[in-house]
Amino acid sequence: MPLFTPEDLLRYLYKESSPELTAAIQVALTENWTLREEMEELQSSVIQLDIEKQVVAPRMEVIQRVLQYARDTAIETTS
Repeated sequence: MPLFTPEDLLRYLYKESSPELTAAIQVALTENWTLREEMEELQSSVIQLDIEKQVVAPRMEVIQRVLQYARDTAIETTS
């Protein structure tokens, strides 16, 4: 049974692995419970990172509105 690096598993998870690597990982996932657990842990970590990214970064539209409001109120106070 081949050994897979964390990078191999990430490539597989993001669908960036070669067809050969994808097939090998799929077979290994059906036969190796340790690898399945490792993959599940990696998937949950990636999902958690994606959630954190979404919370931290506001949409560009919101940023633009805040900046426009700041410009508008700055003009009003100096007039």
